Amino acid sequence: MSKPRVLLADDHAIVIAGLSRLLEPEFELAGTAKDGQDLLERSAELRPDVIVADISMPLLNGIEAVRQLRKSGSRAKIIILTMHTDAGLATEALQAGASGYLLKHSAAEELTAAIREVLKGRSYITPAIAKEVLDALMRGGASDGPSVRLTPRERQVLQLIAEGKTAKEIATILKISTRTAEYHKYNIQDKLGLRTTAELTQYAIRHGIAGQ
Repeated sequence: MSKPRVLLADDHAIVIAGLSRLLEPEFELAGTAKDGQDLLERSAELRPDVIVADISMPLLNGIEAVRQLRKSGSRAKIIILTMHTDAGLATEALQAGASGYLLKHSAAEELTAAIREVLKGRSYITPAIAKEVLDALMRGGASDGPSVRLTPRERQVLQLIAEGKTAKEIATILKISTRTAEYHKYNIQDKLGLRTTAELTQYAIRHGIAGQ
């Protein structure tokens, strides 16, 4: 009987190595991805059963990657593995299409169990924040997050701004014109009521769109 195939996505090689050793006895490592954009490409290529992804990845964060994977028709079970203990982020991840949410510091104890659960068609939320997340989901959750105010493209542009990219660099990465990149930045500032790049960066970090 073949082992379930898992794709790992994290921009830290040491995390990938640790997770690989943890999963090796029970699962097959289908491949790895170093950022959110790479995750989309590797997922389409490898078609894993399960994806384990960090939230704070370069170019495209984990939650936005989940949205795009679901939009593309991916049927892989997706588990967000992160340092973020914010129940709002967990709620947003689950609403985006993730099946599980757990914390990196508890991965050794929880990850294999979480993968087993999601492969059975269930959801897995780390016990540390499970009650808060379930309460938020019952209330409708995460409705005041950035996902409501910004389009997917605007969230991606905001992440790249927070990563220190110029309008020209953003245009190259997203294959759009510099003027379009600047237009997106203007719209983001207008929607969020922010005026400086520093304010945009702080907002992106606070809402888990970009890592610190």
